[in-house]
This record gives sequence, C-alpha cells and structure tokens, in this order.
Amino acid sequence: MQVFPDPQQLQMAIDAIAEFEASTVPGVWLGLDREQVISQMRSRLQNPFSLSQGGQPFCGPAVIVFELIRHHPQQYVTICRNLFQLGGFHTLKNTWISASERLRNSRGNFQMPQADWMVLSTLRESQNLWLPIEPNAPEILRNLAGITKPWEIVGWTRELLGFADVNFTKPYLFGHLQAMENATAVLDQGGVVLALINAEALLKNKPPLIPYPSHWVAVVSGMDFADTNSPQLIDFQVYSWAQKMRVIATPQAFSLHFWEAITAQPL
Repeated sequence: MQVFPDPQQLQMAIDAIAEFEASTVPGVWLGLDREQVISQMRSRLQNPFSLSQGGQPFCGPAVIVFELIRHHPQQYVTICRNLFQLGGFHTLKNTWISASERLRNSRGNFQMPQADWMVLSTLRESQNLWLPIEPNAPEILRNLAGITKPWEIVGWTRELLGFADVNFTKPYLFGHLQAMENATAVLDQGGVVLALINAEALLKNKPPLIPYPSHWVAVVSGMDFADTNSPQLIDFQVYSWAQKMRVIATPQAFSLHFWEAITAQPL
C-alpha cells in the first residue's frame, strides 16, 4: 500500500504555503484570520488526519479534502490560497467553485478550525440549491444543509481528486466479502475508498434499532478478518472526526451498517 502524501509533492506544497505567507494580497473572508489559516494548513500537510469538521455536519466534504491533502497536497494549498484571496478556485477538471458573499461574510464561532471551515463549507455550499450554510444556525437546519449524497461524493472524487475510474460497492446487496476484497484492492493500487456508514454502530458501538446511513468516512487500511479468538470479525481503519479510528465488526454488523463504498483509482 502506498504512503501518502508523497514526500516530493509534500515539499512542493510546503514551499507553496511559504509563497502564500509572503503574499500581500488581502483575504476576502471577513471572519478568518490569515495567520490561523496558514498555520492550520501547515498542520494538515504534516498530518492529514488533523483535518477537522468540528461540530459541523461536513463529513462528506471532509473525506474528500482529507484525500486531497494525501494525494494532491500542492493542489490543496492552491485551493486554500485561492479561496482565501479570491473567494473561489478551479478544480483539476477546471470547474470553478466559489463561496457566496454571504458565506465569506460569516463571523463568530465556526465550531471548527478556520482553514477547514473555509474549504469544507465552500464545498458543501456549492451543492446546496436552497439551504444556506450558517455556522450557528439551529442544529436541525445545519444537519439538513450538511447532508452529502453519494453522487456528490462521486463528483468531487472526479473533480478534486482527479480519479476517473469511480465505482460503487454495496455490501448489503453483494455481501461483505466482495466489499472487503474490492476496498483492499483499490487501496493497494493507490486509490481511495469513501464509505457511507452508520457511525453509531461502527464507530460508537451503539447500533440503532433500525439501520440507517449517517456518516462518511475514508477507509485507510485494507479490510481483513481480525486475529482474535472470537468468531470472525472484520477489522479495518478509517479517517473520521480528525483522527484514525479502528472498526471491528461482525460480518452481520458490517453488512447492516456499512451502506456503501465509493471506490476510485488511477486509470
């Protein structure tokens, strides 16, 4: 399995941050502090797992930006700099994504680090037709505005990560063994596995009475059976909530609560 970010690309990204820091072009986000944004960008390059959605429902954009930092660190810096100074950026497919004036004028408690708010809120807003992104709106409204659909993950995987070979795996239709094999094979080829799960069941060990999808994670290790004396348990690691988390689940729980995986790899 490949190591990300690539050291040479990482150094180019670090140099790009230094150029951003030396720039005198002012920012267009009224509520963001330039020094904080740059400091947090550096931190994300050194440890992509530190990317944080905080108290906002931005798990979908978070898994995309997490993989962006790992696969294209210099592009991550370019996106952040252009967002901060211009209010928008071009994707790898040359699509222009911009933050609205309303979003750029947001102030107060973002409930997450400023650099992460700038990027994740812009991505989420770019897909919302009518629900605005407000950092301190009532929780029910923020959760509705923050819902990320599978087709949006597919679009961002192509536009921001540059992958063309994008596929779906549904364990509840095809079984856990095929899902495990597909995910591991994609990661071995340098690809990404972005999964829609029930976080309460797989990450908090509090399964709901009725299974439902609630959270996007990035799978960062191959899936295998745990080496234990217990009955067969599926064992793998994911990025979620600014950390690497371990998932250990029975095949039945995996099939119930691992709803969908979007896999993408280089052609």
